[in-house]
Amino acid sequence: MFLTELLKFHKKCSHHNVMPNVEQAYCPDCGKLIKNDWYITRCACCGMKLKTISKNGKIIPQSHYCTNCGSDSFVVEKLEALSFIDINFAVLVKNVIEEEHRIPTMTMCWAERKCEQPKLLIQSL
Repeated sequence: MFLTELLKFHKKCSHHNVMPNVEQAYCPDCGKLIKNDWYITRCACCGMKLKTISKNGKIIPQSHYCTNCGSDSFVVEKLEALSFIDINFAVLVKNVIEEEHRIPTMTMCWAERKCEQPKLLIQSL
């Protein structure tokens, strides 16, 4: 039984149908709430932007060394909003937001007065 569970293929949703231009959206394939986060890497020595990739859940520069100064250290920055200039250097990470099912702490209701029947006007001819 353990061997059959080990060999089962578990499909994990990659959320390809969530558009990258929105901050967060529900995935149409799995129904989870997805938050789009943009990251960029810079050289720690000279501050030059480096092409960024996501590898095994880690955000790293595509090249091992800076082309400007030759340093191998880098800094990862999270972008609040993606600009046109940063689009060639940034990487998109789609994070699943776990929603808590909240029980309402307060319930409100209202009572309406029972409407009285309008009195009929009597007209004499």
